Amino acid sequence: MSLDILKRLRVFGAVALLGFGLAACGSDDDDVFVPPPAPKNIVEVAQGNPDLSILVEAVVAADLVDTLSSPGPFTVFAPTNDAFVKLLGELGVTKDELLADTALLTRVLTYHVLAVKVPAADVAGVLGKAITTVETGIFKIDDVAGELTITDESNRTSKITATDVEASNGVIHLIDTVILPSDNTVVDVAIAAAPEFSTLVELVVAANLAGVLSGDGPFTVFAPTNQAFVDFEAATGISKADLLNDIPLLAKVLTYHVVPARVLKAEVPLGAAITTVQGETFAINVVGDALQITDANARSSGIVAADVMAGNGVIHVIDTVILPLLP
Repeated sequence: MSLDILKRLRVFGAVALLGFGLAACGSDDDDVFVPPPAPKNIVEVAQGNPDLSILVEAVVAADLVDTLSSPGPFTVFAPTNDAFVKLLGELGVTKDELLADTALLTRVLTYHVLAVKVPAADVAGVLGKAITTVETGIFKIDDVAGELTITDESNRTSKITATDVEASNGVIHLIDTVILPSDNTVVDVAIAAAPEFSTLVELVVAANLAGVLSGDGPFTVFAPTNQAFVDFEAATGISKADLLNDIPLLAKVLTYHVVPARVLKAEVPLGAAITTVQGETFAINVVGDALQITDANARSSGIVAADVMAGNGVIHVIDTVILPLLP
């Protein structure tokens, strides 16, 4: 090989090596770290879900975007579009009419929000208990045949259809029905349940307690059915007429059925003395598969239905009139 050719090969090799080095340097420059996108807040996550478009419109109309974009943390029970369509049918209004009523809209939306992050794994710890919302009302969650189901203050139910949609400032759970707070009192609920509680309502009015039980409360009312009052007369000889003719006695008996707090079934302090508005106590225990009251006279009454919700408390239906100590 001639010296000239050898020189050319050396020059070519040097140029090739230089080219390789430049290419390598260029590769390093292109390999720039790109940070992952910032996590989205609750509003941004909802905006990215087409099935929550009506909820997003409602949040905007109620001027809650900034609130739900703040650090939180929040838990949002998010009604789907189908849930809102169902609500519009129930209320007999259009979407525009609902969005225009910003006071109602704000109240309803904040009733779907908790000021704490509650992932699905933590729901087991609050099943059946009163859950306080940003709106200040309450609802409860139960496991109904394996499905997490909300019962609101209006005694409407909503299934949780998807859980743990994560956001930077909390978590979203999707629900299939818009839940609603209520202005109905325990008296309103008892009246609406007529005729089952017609005797109780008549006696409450006669004792001038309707106004008290329509107050802010909260109250827990252990409500005897009409049949309970019939059985009470047979067992004690005290008739409805007797009670109506002795208002102090009537008021004493009725206020013994009221606890000055909201106590859902899951929150009943079993075996403990429960103080009533009347001032005396009774106890509740589990007998078989049911809850049973033992009153001050060692008489028993079964709780046949529990957690009938109202805006100012809750009603438990009982099958026997309970009594404080009587003179």
